[in-house]
Amino acid sequence: MNVLFLCTGNSCRSLMGEATFNHLAPEGWHALSAGSKPLGKLNGRALALLEQEGISTEGYYSKSWNDLPLTPDVVISVCGNAAKETCPAYLGPVLRSHWGVEDPAHAEGTEEEIRAEFMVAYRILRHRIEQFLALPLDELKNDRDRLKAELDRIGTLFP
Repeated sequence: MNVLFLCTGNSCRSLMGEATFNHLAPEGWHALSAGSKPLGKLNGRALALLEQEGISTEGYYSKSWNDLPLTPDVVISVCGNAAKETCPAYLGPVLRSHWGVEDPAHAEGTEEEIRAEFMVAYRILRHRIEQFLALPLDELKNDRDRLKAELDRIGTLFP
């Protein structure tokens, strides 16, 4: 099963989702990330945080959802609401869920405060991914309605 983490710029949150999911996922599950309007570069603070957490980012890059090598089975949008983001709606025969996470790339303040915002976004994503991967995945990949309900529920969780 292929899971797409989707946001607008594909430089920060969707990258963190993709890399973290792939770091933790069992065999047969794989994540990608993309954006509706990709920035064309990955966020340096997001890359540094993932490296600090022992998560490889090798081979990852900012890309458009038009450039995906395959059609995902599940699309998880990660756009936040505080900045009035317009979250892209992936079209196609996929299961969709929304896991809103505020964009730390827009954080302001001291370097320490900005790093803290990145850590909050990462912890939310990691917690939700861990909850996703704790589900009975073999059962749920054949029960789309139940999988959707579980993913929607997980999208409301905070660590």
